[in-house]
Amino acid sequence: MIPPAMFVHGPALDGEVYPEGCPFNTRRAGRVRELAESLGLLSPPDRIIVPPVPATRADLGRFHTPAYLDLLEQAERGELGFDGLKSGLGTMDCPLFARMYRYPALAVGGTLVAARALIDGRARVAFNPSGGFHHAMPDRAGGFCYLNDVVLGAMELVDAGLRVAVLDIDAHHSDGVQHAFWSRRDVLVISVHESGATLFPGTGFEDEIGEGEGRGYTLNVPLPAAATDPVFEAAMREVVWPVLDAYRPDVVVLEMGMDVLAGDPLTHLRMTNNAPADVVSRLVRSGRPVLAVGGGGYHFANTVRGWTLCWSILCGAGDGMDDYGGGVGGMMLQNTDWLGGLRDRPTVPDPEETATLMAELAPRLERIRREVFPIHGLG
Repeated sequence: MIPPAMFVHGPALDGEVYPEGCPFNTRRAGRVRELAESLGLLSPPDRIIVPPVPATRADLGRFHTPAYLDLLEQAERGELGFDGLKSGLGTMDCPLFARMYRYPALAVGGTLVAARALIDGRARVAFNPSGGFHHAMPDRAGGFCYLNDVVLGAMELVDAGLRVAVLDIDAHHSDGVQHAFWSRRDVLVISVHESGATLFPGTGFEDEIGEGEGRGYTLNVPLPAAATDPVFEAAMREVVWPVLDAYRPDVVVLEMGMDVLAGDPLTHLRMTNNAPADVVSRLVRSGRPVLAVGGGGYHFANTVRGWTLCWSILCGAGDGMDDYGGGVGGMMLQNTDWLGGLRDRPTVPDPEETATLMAELAPRLERIRREVFPIHGLG
């Protein structure tokens, strides 16, 4: 019997968790579940919904320092001193709120539930839309991220003896994950993102490739601001897929932030959801297990639709081209720019603009080919 596709979600992850006015909207995951259910994309036995279990202090301590976890718990109780501020707590992007330890711990737990299901063979793919907190450092919060579920999920898989690749296609650089595995070769970390020259956290340039034993096992592809689907697809085709295929991972952890989509208020990329969907399709065709997590995405309707599209592919239901009865658009997602189906309308980028963007990207790809390819036996 083929294991099912696992969707990790529970009521405790719903509702307004971050303070009102914060761009990070935790209601996205619950809305994806509702939309997926309405489309028949969560019907057993091929697809199952599994609730998260909060990560324990021991789980979190595998990456985060005890002192930082203490500060986070204290901040949840309203106790914030100088050390907490130094650790990034109580800032504009990591504000104080009532569940600022319990909610991230539950989101991390969801990713660990997914990882353990893949390890045990209870799922062939798993998706935690409440995960993707790739900016959190061992002792510091940043970019709406307090605890790093991507790192902890990858560690869980590595400890089970699996060869792990993390592929992060969020618009923001996966700096916390890069930090965790910078000097290691048992996890390949690939981040394709808007250049740090124009976007937080200001890192992730093509010369950041790891060090020591880990040299060549970190791969960063900084995209020009305003990059569209053809530019992203060229980066994937020319450097990402060759390195990932050469590495031959047993499992892929996919962070699929939807802040790459045109119209996102916090980023400058102009992609359609066909680009991340095509990444998911290629991973599924490879036959490798995939642990997918959410991440960024600050245009609510576009993010919900993009993640539902990716789930439809992950769970084997189709490629999102169907209309699904015509009721998925305007009224359900409050998005009057889209009338049906899950995929965005194809766009035809301006050829001159694409050529300009590709000219900016080309030397970055060439440096990756020169410095990273030989490490993986690529010509």
